[in-house]
Amino acid sequence: MKKNLLVVTALVIILSLCFSSTVFSAEPLKVGLVFDIGGKGDKSFNDSASRGLAWAAADFGIKRIELEPGVDADREVNLRNLAMIGYDMVIGIGFAFADAISTVSAEFPDTKFAIVDQAGLDRPNVMSLVFKEPHGSFLVGMIAAMKAQQDGKDTVGFVGGMAIELIKGFEAGYIAGVHYVNPDCKVISSYVGDTFQAFIDPVKGKELALSQYDNGAWVIFHAAGLSGTGVFTAAKEKKRYVIGVDSNQNYLGYIKETGENFGLTSMLKQVDVSVYLAIKAAVEGTFKGGNEVFGLDSSVTIGGVTYSGVGYALDEYNKDLVTPEMIAKVEEAKAKIVSGEIVVPTEVAE
Repeated sequence: MKKNLLVVTALVIILSLCFSSTVFSAEPLKVGLVFDIGGKGDKSFNDSASRGLAWAAADFGIKRIELEPGVDADREVNLRNLAMIGYDMVIGIGFAFADAISTVSAEFPDTKFAIVDQAGLDRPNVMSLVFKEPHGSFLVGMIAAMKAQQDGKDTVGFVGGMAIELIKGFEAGYIAGVHYVNPDCKVISSYVGDTFQAFIDPVKGKELALSQYDNGAWVIFHAAGLSGTGVFTAAKEKKRYVIGVDSNQNYLGYIKETGENFGLTSMLKQVDVSVYLAIKAAVEGTFKGGNEVFGLDSSVTIGGVTYSGVGYALDEYNKDLVTPEMIAKVEEAKAKIVSGEIVVPTEVAE
């Protein structure tokens, strides 16, 4: 009897060790991220995505890889290669990945995919991360108009990358916010180009900004990716104001030698949060295909900081530029947008 008990006990221990080994040897989730044109280091859209991936690595212990973009065909090649070598989740940063993800996700139905800025791919293994950019742009448009008004000016500007629906939404919201404050304020709009290269041309961005400043613009809002760094260069040269996009770019308007700052604010589009939450859903087993929409009314706390889907940046660089009175008016409008009292246009009126 005692001998039989020892045998049973030994079997239980062996089975427990085998089970424990199975549980604790499970590999971490493998996530591959492919950047949009401009790549890492754009201080904007792509850097925000990379930040979200880093947050997820810190919180969930995922294995990660980041790939730089190449020519158009490389998008599909990079996505397919990541899926083929066993990455559990593959993320394409930007609407330019729409066709590639649609194709590759069909070939690898057991791999999870996510795409930023492209809705409606309608696959069970594809999560679309989209944003209410016009809403955030409305708020920074208000700030631009109030700053111009405060300084006795009546003209502001907008520099976009490509004149596509996505970027036109930024422009539409911005113009609406400007005119909400001052219906008589003039808005000058320019676009860098008509190909994806429009998002990686700081020289052209600077040229357009200098022209707008010379034509009276007191503040310029850019939605032009890496090209927007040229707008900041122009702003510092002319000592006029600029509004950044996607990430907090306020610091780019700082002139170290004089201590002056011309980064008025930035329209925050939390690509980092969307990437983090998509990975979190995969880790926790709640991932599902379809559209995940991020706006003023969506918030999440990561690392002790609460983020909305879109918004505007306040920090040490612009604390003396955006007054408490301005903030109060913007927050009042924000509540009205969330409630539906203010309807923000998504298209520029002809």
